[in-house]
Amino acid sequence: MEEERENGAHCLIVPYPITGHINPMLQFAKRLSHKRVRVTLALTEFLLKTTTFSAASVSLRPISDGFDDGGRAHAKTSDEYFARFQETGRQTLSELIRELSGSGRVVDCVVYDPFIPWVLDVAKGAGLQAAAFFTQSCAVDNIYHQAYAGELRLPLSGGEVEVPGLPAMKPDEMPSFIYVHGSYPGPFRMILDQFRNLGRADWIFINTFRELEEEVLQYWMTRIGRVRAVGPTIPSIYLDKRLQDDKEYGLTIFKPMSNICMEWLNQRQPRSVVYVSFGSLAELTVDQIEELACALTTCGKHFLWVIRKSEESKFPAKLLAPMGLVVSWCDQLEVLAHEAVGCFVTHCGWNSTLEALSLGVPIVAMPQWTDQSCNAKFVVDVWGSGVRARPNEKGLVRREEIIGCVESVMEGKFISSNATKWKEIARAAVDEGGTSDKNIEEFVSALKILKATTNK
Repeated sequence: MEEERENGAHCLIVPYPITGHINPMLQFAKRLSHKRVRVTLALTEFLLKTTTFSAASVSLRPISDGFDDGGRAHAKTSDEYFARFQETGRQTLSELIRELSGSGRVVDCVVYDPFIPWVLDVAKGAGLQAAAFFTQSCAVDNIYHQAYAGELRLPLSGGEVEVPGLPAMKPDEMPSFIYVHGSYPGPFRMILDQFRNLGRADWIFINTFRELEEEVLQYWMTRIGRVRAVGPTIPSIYLDKRLQDDKEYGLTIFKPMSNICMEWLNQRQPRSVVYVSFGSLAELTVDQIEELACALTTCGKHFLWVIRKSEESKFPAKLLAPMGLVVSWCDQLEVLAHEAVGCFVTHCGWNSTLEALSLGVPIVAMPQWTDQSCNAKFVVDVWGSGVRARPNEKGLVRREEIIGCVESVMEGKFISSNATKWKEIARAAVDEGGTSDKNIEEFVSALKILKATTNK
């Protein structure tokens, strides 16, 4: 196997340097490696110095974002970070491609995150094939593409919004960058810039699976072409189990309190625990945390709540009840896969949403910003795998609303049944011969043909 990989095609994978974008691309890299493609993952110098990495089948190499000592946090503005990353990243990525070629590990294809579209320019400048890898849902990508093309007029006006390939949506069910027009202008420019050179990409991959977003995927294939669903990109042990050593993503920024969580969950009854986490970036207000704490401590159910160290000062410790366990971080997949967990209160980031769907855990959606409100719309109204906790006129989700949503999910057989259904479909998609597996195999076959042609 190693000899075949040594003489086979070589993919250089370049993610945007945040965990939520790296992990799905890293899982895709593992799938390629399992199919005997050599893979190198390019991460920024800062990330390589500050994270723990454990994925033996994938090689790591550095590039620079221009902030090697502090990463994004050391940039004064998002615009400064994007500009510096583009300037320094172009140079160091080009050097890496030449270095790999000179050492006998010639790169055949670059798989890149469209959040950094200049990677495609570098790849094409080096005469390489290139694949864009979208880490958000196809629905969200479609909405952003409509805005980029000027077909979705901003700011929004009127009632429901009609977007091809999607159900009619209320304005507040759109991504927050669309709904609250003018918020975070720097990141929004970056999001629209994903599409500026997409026509030059040889493949377009999306972290979803056909059965989950069939209509919008079909629309994109008709309009853009070259589109393939390759998800859900979560460790194989939780899906098809073909990669026996693939039990975690392999990139760790926060230290999970795994032993404490598992010991506590092992003492709970099946489907009795409410798991609460808002990911690695979302920041709840002090008032929202208090409402959530009051809801959890009065609903009469055990709960496991992840509150990052940066958020600990907001937590009302006096409300902590014996029914709950509060930790600074956990292995989310390990928790969601535990039989004690019956409900997931989440911000509905795409990775968390895919994990819950793939593990059959019903959702209480509390979206905060960016793509999360759109993901929540699909969870509730399209996939039927959860409910949304609605905020009041001040944007605060009150404790009574949270309690009602938790009870309806924990006691709702219909939602639980739908969650189980999506678990089975997600696993089938990546199993041998499944829809996503076929798309990955098609890409691998194309790489082998490309390599054979190049060698001639």
